[in-house]
Amino acid sequence: MNKLLKYREELNLTQQQLSDKANISVRTIQRIEAGQQLKGHTLNALSEALNVDKNKLLGIEEASEPTQNNLLQLKLINLSSLLVLIVPLGSILFPLIIMYWKKEVNKITKQIVSIQIIWTLAFPTIVLLVVFLGNIIQINRQIVPLSMLLMLMINVYIILKNTASLDKKGELSIFLNFSIL
Repeated sequence: MNKLLKYREELNLTQQQLSDKANISVRTIQRIEAGQQLKGHTLNALSEALNVDKNKLLGIEEASEPTQNNLLQLKLINLSSLLVLIVPLGSILFPLIIMYWKKEVNKITKQIVSIQIIWTLAFPTIVLLVVFLGNIIQINRQIVPLSMLLMLMINVYIILKNTASLDKKGELSIFLNFSIL
């Protein structure tokens, strides 16, 4: 059953009533209930009119507690971040691909990707800072590759620590207080 139709019927609204409430044409509501993709202004308006989260309208349910079935997928998504060792930006791209392919979009997977986005942005910033400070302080040029290696090792540690924590507790041990996604 279409999510829009489900939520509309739960509120006992006709298509016309929802149309009036969301300020969207009845024809648009009919097309969405027939299978057209919901997006943009229409998504926002219908989400507000039905008082339903946008992700729920899109059919993306967020799991509050990981089950045994998706715990393996969560660990796979987290471990796929290790591909940064082989592919630049792999720590973001591969987890995102697996996350949407397996339809495992939830708080934990968003945190995994957010951590890697922050780490990917911090990496060149810190390396440039080391280069700049190295030129000012006149320290050995080997400090740059050493700092890059240290940062990669820290990222690997974060990934492995979170994987172990997912295995034991079903939650991340290293996380952000916000999500970029």
